[in-house]
Amino acid sequence: MAQQRMRPVLVIFVKEPRPGRVKTRLARDVGHVAAARWYRTQTARLLRRVGRDPRWHTVLAVSPDADGMASRVWPPGIARWPQGRGGLGARMARALRAHGPGPVAIIGSDVPGIDAAALTRAFQALAGADAAIGPSPDGGYWLVGLRHGGRVPAGLFDAVRWSTEHARADTLASFGDRRVALTDMLADVDNAADLASLGLPRP
Repeated sequence: MAQQRMRPVLVIFVKEPRPGRVKTRLARDVGHVAAARWYRTQTARLLRRVGRDPRWHTVLAVSPDADGMASRVWPPGIARWPQGRGGLGARMARALRAHGPGPVAIIGSDVPGIDAAALTRAFQALAGADAAIGPSPDGGYWLVGLRHGGRVPAGLFDAVRWSTEHARADTLASFGDRRVALTDMLADVDNAADLASLGLPRP
């Protein structure tokens, strides 16, 4: 057990893939059923690629708490943790704090390019920095991590303008004078145009 606690922790933020609950912006282009189907398929692929990698301990941070924790969508053998209440920043800070004291990284579940190599580079970056961010082309980010998960800076994520081109810059500012490493640039999927830009078919 001690050896497992020393491994980095990968926290994957997921939502139960029900129509109307997930990928609402994508749903405007393709419909709620197709958007939920895409998200379910994408999440399953992500978990197959990185969910059981022995180099880190994977935790699914699920939403909503009750339905998400009990959902049969998630594969057995991967730990689950309820995101709880509050805005995205509050839930992310709580996840980082809960899964320390060693390296902890949070990723989203709607980024098709995430693989084990990208995550390995992110955890390696944390060895020489206080924090790491995996940037996205739209000004957001697909990964945020801390070298010491239990030491969440006061005010982290408090003033972040989520779902805007300012999200990454706001998050970097909230780290203050701490050393932040930037890792791979990967794109998430918010709408049908994002699917097209990544060469992915519409669901």
